[in-house]
Amino acid sequence: MSAARRRRPLPGWVRIPPLTIRARLTLTYTALFTVGGAALLVGLTTAFYRAVYRPLPADAIPSRLDPDHDHFIGLRDQIRDAAVSHLLRDSLLLLLVVVAVSALLGWWVAGRLLRPLAAITAAARRATGTTLHERLNLPGPQDELKQLGDTFDEMLERLDATFAAQRRFVANASHELRTPLTVTRTAVEVTTAKPRPTTAQWRTMAQDVTDSTQRAQRLIDALLVLACSEQRVTDVEDDDLADVTAEALDHIAARSAARGLHLETDLAPAPLRGNLALLDIAVTNLLENAVKYNHDGGLLRVTTGTVPMADDCDAHREWAQVSVSNAGPVLDPDHVEELFEPFERGVHTRRSTSATVPDGVGLGLSIVRAVALAHDGHAQVAARPEGGLTVTLRVPRAPDQHATGAAG
Repeated sequence: MSAARRRRPLPGWVRIPPLTIRARLTLTYTALFTVGGAALLVGLTTAFYRAVYRPLPADAIPSRLDPDHDHFIGLRDQIRDAAVSHLLRDSLLLLLVVVAVSALLGWWVAGRLLRPLAAITAAARRATGTTLHERLNLPGPQDELKQLGDTFDEMLERLDATFAAQRRFVANASHELRTPLTVTRTAVEVTTAKPRPTTAQWRTMAQDVTDSTQRAQRLIDALLVLACSEQRVTDVEDDDLADVTAEALDHIAARSAARGLHLETDLAPAPLRGNLALLDIAVTNLLENAVKYNHDGGLLRVTTGTVPMADDCDAHREWAQVSVSNAGPVLDPDHVEELFEPFERGVHTRRSTSATVPDGVGLGLSIVRAVALAHDGHAQVAARPEGGLTVTLRVPRAPDQHATGAAG
């Protein structure tokens, strides 16, 4: 018969409350002290018994016994038995008192030691989208609980940054989607408000509606690509980043030639394993941005290759990278990282009053960074002193084991 069958279930009215960590620590302290105290009590009592009941040495026994010898011997035995009995009773009472005191002290000490855990639990319970700015800042030495509190604070900081970025993203996406809808509504209202619209006016309205609809469609497509690229990579294949870049160059060849850009390429082999569809979108976005935000007749330099670098865990790995440089306006090196934020287009953002805003929704570099992160890589941007940018997409030649497991 198995142990599960031999074990009888407890009656329904018997409810054993779950023991907290503090209660378990207290019981552990009390049990250890009880075992130690009992062992000490047994040892002392045994030693006392041996000392008291040990036979007298031969030289201590008198050669001639007086008439009261038996009386003295009986009295000695009574005193000895009473002393041993009182010692054992007092020792047991003292052990019970010490165990009770140790249990109370253990409960207090466990509460003191676990106070940081209580603070972390309370912070986790009240954590919401509006309280992520709060931090524990646990005092004390750098022990395991202090490290746990600091890790919790770092997690709250990351969550706070993520929620803030999400709120900015939703606000910017709403604004960008509202713009083509406003243009469409204005074009329709202006045309229909006229008493007798002409055919040319109807055609103008239709063209405005078509243009704004296409802009909204491009924005929605870009948002969908961004959402997909922020997930872990799936359907990974072996390929060469140089071949992906060469195909993307074919897509922008006509636009590059129309603007008279000076194209320089150095497509060294860069084998990798990744999602080719996402990598193609990322490289194409890099090249389209380089053409879009360039001067007529400016520079367009594209290079690929493999570089050895250390990852976040200080492990040396081989990385495949593509780097795209273009000419353009001089940008502040301290703020170029902001171009990776959604809907950020530098001087061509929606907040700009420039009348020459290139066609785009400001998600190109955001998609590039998302694709890099999905492949456990990263994207870097640097301002060129003579104007323009150099953007580098770098991914490991083989995806991380965690990414591969998630993909499978």
